[in-house]
Amino acid sequence: MTSLECVDYAHGETALTGWLARPVGVARAAIVLFPTIANVTPAAERRAGMLADLGYLVLIADFYGVAEGDWQALAKDLRADTDHYRARLATAVATLRSRPEAAGLPLGAIGYCMGGQAALEMARDGQDLRVVASFHGLLATGRRAESGAIKPRLLICHGDADPMVPRSQVLEFWEEMDAVGADWHFHAYSGVRHGFTDPGSDARGIPAIAYDASADRQSWAAMTALFEEVFAD
Repeated sequence: MTSLECVDYAHGETALTGWLARPVGVARAAIVLFPTIANVTPAAERRAGMLADLGYLVLIADFYGVAEGDWQALAKDLRADTDHYRARLATAVATLRSRPEAAGLPLGAIGYCMGGQAALEMARDGQDLRVVASFHGLLATGRRAESGAIKPRLLICHGDADPMVPRSQVLEFWEEMDAVGADWHFHAYSGVRHGFTDPGSDARGIPAIAYDASADRQSWAAMTALFEEVFAD
């Protein structure tokens, strides 16, 4: 597995710890990986390694600045103010952009669950990214995108049986993206629940989440194909 390097950064007075995965040779692009609500986990580390193996420089972002805690409460506090939330996320993007290894590289962002929402928030925020991919991400937002704000191409991989993201929310998201002229791809997998990319989902005993090997493979293939297209130059 690709080794990870600790990267200390900060948002205001909150000390944060990111983890950097380096590719062998020259990087094709730099990717911010926003993890699940549980912050940096082995699942996020594995994905960072997989991206590094494909030639990407990857920074796993830190949401909270703590290694353990009540994730639901921490997430609620972080997302209570949209400006604060987006500023915390943007700090991770700026940290990766400032790395000497990322000099001159195009940037993208991906995320899982809450991290998928985070990646989409960076698109809504007008961040200069080439591509954003969300895997079983939350689609709700505290502030809808403004016309012309979304610069990256978007890929949303969604389980159609995800109770955390009902179809009403999906339709609202489509309408939001169309209203601002976003370039978006939406892949929905029938019968698939939340957390479908994590083989550890089934062991949690939570009815809303379940691993789905087919959706996992298909969504990763969709992302890598889009990356090949977006980062071709």
